[in-house]
Amino acid sequence: MDGMTAALSLLGVAALAVAGVYGASWAARLSSDPTATTPFASGLEPVEHAVSRFHVRWYTVTMLFLAFDMEMVFMYPWTRVISAMGPSAVIEMFVFPAVLLAGVVHAWRAGALRWT
Repeated sequence: MDGMTAALSLLGVAALAVAGVYGASWAARLSSDPTATTPFASGLEPVEHAVSRFHVRWYTVTMLFLAFDMEMVFMYPWTRVISAMGPSAVIEMFVFPAVLLAGVVHAWRAGALRWT
């Protein structure tokens, strides 16, 4: 019975916390229209909605950025183990960016990065 009481008490505290946070957000709400509350572009008055759509061409650029960003994420730990791994680690790490670069060259030649 003691475990059941503790579980119900914890559930009650969690429910009160959720209700308190919801009530505080309701009390602090300035307007129901999200674009009417504050500017979103570094203090400038917005000329479009904050969640406006981007052209589909930007997604290709974003994927390229993320691919090379992940390359950097993998290169930082590589620098810690390069002396223990030897020359094979150097070869493997230069193959990784070469494959990414081959993908960029292929996308460039296929016209995926053309803006017109």
